[in-house]
Amino acid sequence: MPLSFTGPAVATPAIGRDLNGDLSLLVWIVNGFMLAFGSTIMLGGALADQFGRKRMFRLGAIGFTVTSLAVGLSPNVLIVDLLRALQGIAAALTISAGFAAVAQEYEGPARTRALGLLGTGFGIGIAFGPLIAGALIGTLGWRSLFFATALAGVIILVAGVPRMRETRDPGATGIDFWGAGSFTAMLVALIFGIMLGPDRGWGDTLVVALLAGAAILLISFITIENLQKRPMLDLSLFRYARFVSVQALPVAVAYSFIVPFILLPVRFIRIEGMSEMQVGMMLLPLSLPIATIPFIAANIARWIPSGILAGLGLILAGAGVLLLALVPVGSAPTAFILPLAMIGAGAALPWGLMDDLAISVVPTERAGMATGIFGTMRVAGETVAIALVGALMAFFVTGGFDMKSAELPAGFANVVASGGLDEAALLAPSIARAAAAEAYGAAFRNTMLVCAAITFTAALIALVTLRVRKPKPVEEAVMLEIGA
Repeated sequence: MPLSFTGPAVATPAIGRDLNGDLSLLVWIVNGFMLAFGSTIMLGGALADQFGRKRMFRLGAIGFTVTSLAVGLSPNVLIVDLLRALQGIAAALTISAGFAAVAQEYEGPARTRALGLLGTGFGIGIAFGPLIAGALIGTLGWRSLFFATALAGVIILVAGVPRMRETRDPGATGIDFWGAGSFTAMLVALIFGIMLGPDRGWGDTLVVALLAGAAILLISFITIENLQKRPMLDLSLFRYARFVSVQALPVAVAYSFIVPFILLPVRFIRIEGMSEMQVGMMLLPLSLPIATIPFIAANIARWIPSGILAGLGLILAGAGVLLLALVPVGSAPTAFILPLAMIGAGAALPWGLMDDLAISVVPTERAGMATGIFGTMRVAGETVAIALVGALMAFFVTGGFDMKSAELPAGFANVVASGGLDEAALLAPSIARAAAAEAYGAAFRNTMLVCAAITFTAALIALVTLRVRKPKPVEEAVMLEIGA
């Protein structure tokens, strides 16, 4: 499953070359999946509680397997985009049902170990996903990446699903379709508004309508949830100040870790001229710490408050993002090693602590709902971050030329922001390729500076508001046993 998150970012340039895809469609290979995943994971959990975790896990795994196979057989980028969105929905259903099934099956320290083992799997997948993707694409082509995930889905269906026990929430009274619908529509409107803004202009009627509609839908969602006897998201938890503060952690991880993870493959391949295999190697300093450091952090948290550890990690990650911003286009590959290692190590500290922090700052009886809200906010925040950073890149590209945005060809800023220097030359022959590359480099630098500022702000929030450690039994801190 993690390969479907990390691999397509590496595969996008190869897909574009093979299918002659327009850059405006290629961005949806990642964005479409994240949007569909982020907007339906909350509904997936509700469906699993209502109709059975095993049943929904099986349905999601089947959908994920079929869509993975179909993406590998796709004839054009538009079909890839649509199938990736369906794959995101299937992944949301699989993950939400799977985590709910594990949480129901185990209790106490056993649940901690089981959920930690799931986190281990995801960490390993994220750590080695780019390398695996680069190797597959470089040797067998981009389609092999999706065939590999389809094969993994078949193995899960054959070997894993039959061993699951069916469970459901006996207190489930139905699906909050109004809440789920308003939340999904809000996120879709917001993402589309952000992504269309740079090209059409922020004063464009459609862009304004989408952003205003997102605000109205957010208010509607809050109203709907407050009126529900059994809300999908109990928003009363936001009355706990420290629970609100915890939400800053996934925001920081999104801008310090997820954003570079998405942007760097484009830069490495389209701007720096690297191969997919080289990209997989280049991303190892960024991704490898996720597979190891969270276990260490979980044990250190027995003596040092998790909030302090998370804040210190974000300071390290923010410093790494600052250094990354200072690496100019055309630099030697070794110039990226230290910044990426700092980002990876820094983001890995809160990575394994965030979920427990979200639970520890609310009453014990609200832990389940706190987990659901935090997970939803985390995924939705990553989706919004990717869209916002794309818009920021386009904005800074426009500012890199001595002309008004209205004088640039339509779509030019987005094309350069996506690393499409050849396409940019076709759109604006009067603009030299070197000038476009320079504008991309400046946009990347400025965008990383914004991401660093967000990360440092979140670190400050964590250090100030999450200093106090909630005492817990020693036996819960056994994460190293999982790694062993």
